[in-house]
Order: sequence, then C-alpha cells, then structure tokens
Amino acid sequence: MSSLRTPAARLALAALSLSISSALYAQNAPAPTASDWGGIGLLQTPTARMADEGELAFTASHTSPYSRYNIVLQPLPWMEGAFRYVSVANRRYGPEWLSGNQNYKDKSIDLKIRLLQESRWVPEVSAGFRDLGGTGLFSSEYLVASKRMGAFDASLGLATGYIGNRGDFKNPLTAIDDRFETRPSAQGTGNLNSDGMFRGPVGVFGGVAYQTPWEPLQLKLEYDGNDYKHEPQNNNQRQRSPFNIGASYAVNKNVHLHLGWERGDLAMFGVTLRTNLAQASSMPKLLDPPPVPLKQRPAEGQDEATGVTGVTALAAAPLDWATLATRLEQNAGLRVERISQRGAEVIVTGEQRRFYYPAQGLGRTARILDGTLPADIDWFTVQNTRLGVPIVETSIERKSFVDHVEHKTDLSTLAGHIEMAPPAAQRRETLYQAPLRRFDGAFNIGYQQSLGGPDGFVLFQVAGTYSANVYLARNLWLAGTVSYNAYNNYDKFRYDAPSRLPRVRTNIRQYMTTEDLTLPSLQLTGTRQLGRDLYGMAYAGLLESMYAGVGGEVLYRPLNERWAVGVEANWVKQRDFDQRLSFRDYSVATGHASFYYTWGQERRVVTALSAGRYLAKDWGATFAVSRAFDNGVTMGAYATKTDVSSKDYGEGSFDKGIYVSVPFDFLLPRSTRARANFIWNPLYRDGGARVGHAYSLYQATSERDPEFFFDNLEQVTH
Repeated sequence: MSSLRTPAARLALAALSLSISSALYAQNAPAPTASDWGGIGLLQTPTARMADEGELAFTASHTSPYSRYNIVLQPLPWMEGAFRYVSVANRRYGPEWLSGNQNYKDKSIDLKIRLLQESRWVPEVSAGFRDLGGTGLFSSEYLVASKRMGAFDASLGLATGYIGNRGDFKNPLTAIDDRFETRPSAQGTGNLNSDGMFRGPVGVFGGVAYQTPWEPLQLKLEYDGNDYKHEPQNNNQRQRSPFNIGASYAVNKNVHLHLGWERGDLAMFGVTLRTNLAQASSMPKLLDPPPVPLKQRPAEGQDEATGVTGVTALAAAPLDWATLATRLEQNAGLRVERISQRGAEVIVTGEQRRFYYPAQGLGRTARILDGTLPADIDWFTVQNTRLGVPIVETSIERKSFVDHVEHKTDLSTLAGHIEMAPPAAQRRETLYQAPLRRFDGAFNIGYQQSLGGPDGFVLFQVAGTYSANVYLARNLWLAGTVSYNAYNNYDKFRYDAPSRLPRVRTNIRQYMTTEDLTLPSLQLTGTRQLGRDLYGMAYAGLLESMYAGVGGEVLYRPLNERWAVGVEANWVKQRDFDQRLSFRDYSVATGHASFYYTWGQERRVVTALSAGRYLAKDWGATFAVSRAFDNGVTMGAYATKTDVSSKDYGEGSFDKGIYVSVPFDFLLPRSTRARANFIWNPLYRDGGARVGHAYSLYQATSERDPEFFFDNLEQVTH
C-alpha cells in the first residue's frame, strides 16, 4: 500500500473527500463522458454507461507515450462501437526509407454491450472488448457494473488482457481449462484475437465520477487495472500510483475538454467533439421555394374552376400541362414523365430529384395539384421512378390532405388516407407525356483518402470532376465522369503490401499518380421492371477507376416486406494505370447472391449477406449490418471472409470496415437527396475485393419500404 502514500494518491483522496462534502449541492447525477479511449468511461477504464442512442463522437487524448484518436458510435441504446488509431511516440512505424519519422500507428475496434439496465437496487452491467478486430496489442475483455448514488456514479469491473494487466487474481476459467491461465502475446496480424480472449490473470478496476455543483464540470477518480509492466512492443512504463484523477469540462453540448493526472506522474489532456445523428434535423432551407399556398375554397356547391354549380371534368377544362409539369419540378422537386387519369384519380409519374423525405415531395405535389385540378378529382397519386423504372405509387386523398394542412385533422388521421402500392398495370388515360431530356451534367469536387498507412497517416486526393448523363431512353443512358487531379500526396505511398494474391487493389499508388486527367467511369446502363416486384439492370463500360467490363443485376423486392434477394454477375478486365482506354492482362468473372433483411419495429437494423466470387478469384461472403434511424442516418459495419488464408491475405487477415451515412439535407440551406458517406477501412488489401459500379438496385428501390415515409410524415406540410 505504499502507493497510497504518494502525493498523487493523497491529492486524489483529498479531491474525493471534497467531492463528498459538496454532494448535497449537486443537482444531477454525472452524465456519461468519454474516457481516454473514446468510449464512455472514466480515464483509462470503461464504465457500464452508454451514450445517447445515435451519438457520434471523436475523442483525441494524449498520455505519454500514447496519443489516441477515437471515433465512437452508439447505433443502439445497448451497443457502443469504436475504432481508433493509437500513435506510439517512442516506436517507429517502419524503416526510415519507408516511414521517415512517423510514429507507429496501431488500429483497433472496440465493442461494448449492456447486459443489465440500472434499477433501484440493480446496477447497470456491461461487457466489452477492446481492440477486438485490430492487431491485438491492446486487446482486453471486461465486465463492469455502475451504480448512481446522488451526484456520484461508481463503477467496479474485472478484466483480462490490457485493462487488467496487473493480474490481481488467477483466472477462474482455469477450472475449465488450464490454457486460460496464460494469455498469448499479440501477433499483430489483425485477427479477432479469439485465441487470447478471456485468457490470463484477472485485474480489478473501478472508480467514481462526481457531478460538481458547477454543471459543466465533472470530476473523476479511478483505480487503474493495468500496472504498465506488460506493455506491447516491450514498451513498459513506470507507474507511481494506480490511482488516476481527472476532470471533464463541457464547453457546450458538442465540445468536452478533459484533463487528468495518471500513473502518479503524467498529465493527460484530451478533447471530445460529439453530436447526435439520430436527433439531427434539416437546417432551415433558405434557398428552397416556399410551399405553394392552398387555394381559397369556393362556396359549397360551386364549381372551383368556373364558379357555377356542377362537376367539371378535365377533358372539359383543358390545362397547360407543360406549365404544371414545370411547376412540379421547380417547387416539388418532381421531374415529370407522364400525367394520367383513372376516374377521380390523377397520377403523376416522375422522379423526385430534390426532397430527401418522400412525404415532403408528396405534400408539395398535392398542394400544386389541388390548386390546379378541378373539384371532381378526389385522389392524387405520385408514381415514383428511379433509374428509369417505377418503384412505388403513393396516393393521398385530396380532402384529407387539405383538412390536415388547414389544421382540421391530426397527422394520424391523414396517415389513414394515404395508400402505398406497387406500380399498377391499370389502364389509364394519358393527359400529358413529357419530352425526354437528353442531357444533364454538373461540376463537382472529388475527395478520397487512405488513413493509417506506414507511408503517411493521411494520404488523400482532391480533384475537380465533371459528371454527365446522356439519355437514349428513360431507362437507357450513358453516364461518365472526367476528373482532374488538383492535389494528392499518394506519391508517398511507397509501400506495396506483400500479397500472395493477384494485385486487384493494392496498385492504388499507380492509379492515383500516373495521370492527372483521367476518365474514372463511362458506363452504359439499362434498367427494366421485369415483374410486379422484380427489377433488372444491365451495364457495360468503364465501371470504376480500376476495372471495365459488363455485368447485370436482378433484384426481387416485394413492397412492404422486410426482405429482398438479388443476384449480380460481372466480367471485368483491369484497366491501365492512366485510367484511359487501355487495359492490363488481368480479367475475372465475379458475382454475388445477396439476401437483405430488416429487423425490428421501433429500431430498424438492416442486414445484408452476400456470397460469391471476388476480384482476386477468391470465394467467400460479406456480412453487413447497419442501424437505420428514422431521419435517414445509418451507422454500420461490414466484414468479408473468403477462402484466402490469413497468411495469404496479409496484415488484417480479412476485409472489414465501419461506415456512417448522413443526408446532406441536414447540412445545406437547400434541399437535396445527396448523402455524405464516411467509410473507415483499416487496410487496403486484395482479398475480399468487389468491383464497383455506378448504381445499386437495392438502394434505388429503397422507397419500397414505407416505414421511412410514415416515420417522417410530418414533412408532408413543409
């Protein structure tokens, strides 16, 4: 107990005593805050707590010799996921000719699952894995309980591996098998560390967080379960005291600052930037046209168009349909293809090109139709198309819509007068056929990056691009992109990773640096609705920057069902490094069968399992899982395992990654259907690689899932 007599320990106990003495004045229990490792915790150790569902946080912290850069996601209220880079200041990444003075970078993935939720007498209990899918240098498994007591939140846990390296007692699992007595050294190959899980002595850790009377400030006292005598890479550290103290200060709800005193003689400092994507909403659309006001209703019994008694049919009151189609595109974002009629129903067929929420586009369309069409039209239907084929028909009763906009009925009543159905093959009278627009195009800025390589921590390219579509028919078009390299530092990418596979991806340096002016894609695509719920697509050309060829996809996706199945097949040839019209010798037939399923009612989890042949001629499967929030944000992860051995694959052992997809609609003052996609793939390897192409039938048919429409039905009046 000599460590308790150190100045740091006395300071920690004094701070704790002071906290207890002022507890009566605290207003709230401590809110969950980030640890040095990014996840919710104290300093070096986790607690059982979770952040709010939908939270995304970035935490950077430094305690010599480690700097940690952590991204933490909370896709479900009971699940926390994280990935990070740890920069080790006193170790180099590789030989000087390759990495220069760059510090070693360790990549890792964490997972924490809540097992019990706190009640009056029961603590919150969580189990977790640190460095689950990385090199295993900092791998650990733990069980921790947390209990709130007024202004305090106390935690106590047990851990094997890095968090519990002090080894306070023998692993009880040795009663089952002697192999649990010792923990094998990390091999640094990026496996799941399954051979070492739950092995080795067990360490005790814990501590307390205290919410001070000053609301932004939280104090922490921690007993560290690691003694730093068994650090990876023989990088053992001195620990004068097992007690760590710290403070978290909330500058505002999005920025937290962290300070600490750890191991008895080292300062810690960090910062957390956080936001909640599940609660995100669109910023004011200052650049959008306002919704069209409802027209004044005539006196009961009068015709809306002429003011005389009686019903006026469309045929008897010709309209300027071209002008109506223009208004629908300018105000409702609907690029009209056709307007037709079936009895008292008018059907507008077209593609929604502006509004992210389908209900918003429908509501604006209904306003315009209500102000234009005579009173004998009772239903407005929008047949949404995507990629030139009809996806779903959404019908809204005119009177119910008007009553809701005029605040005569609530949203649930309106929902009962909205119908969604597969595109109908019913006989309809065509009132207007829009001419085919042959061309559209736009300039843009392209960006791509690679993180964490031995050549440089961030390798990136910024390019100016021009993308254009030439339409031969509504469901047959040529799409291409020309790119000019504005700046990139991929010339630093000197490390061609050892590969026992065909180099289907690891020649990235050559593709990024050979030419500045490139043609990344030039793809001819044709689509067709093959049946009520069956869609097909065929394509040919320069499919992506590295491959050209031909391919096709078929998808069966019943409306309002949670499942879909699809098949994709391609024959591709590797393009030359200049990304022009020349080719290399390598070619391959590749393809996959996929099954999609959405789980849950209140919380939607989308899974996709794809099995088939990959670019390196390896066979295997990819499993992807994502949480889809009501507002359109998704958080997900994927992993691919093929018949390529870990040795042949190289560092990483198998392909894996984490991604977040956010609608740009949240970020811009003008409505848009575009999305911002952030993907973290820790290593660039040849195994488990799939060919890219411009379109996906599963994404294109997303509106066949009515839940997103009704989850955001309030947008119908915006």
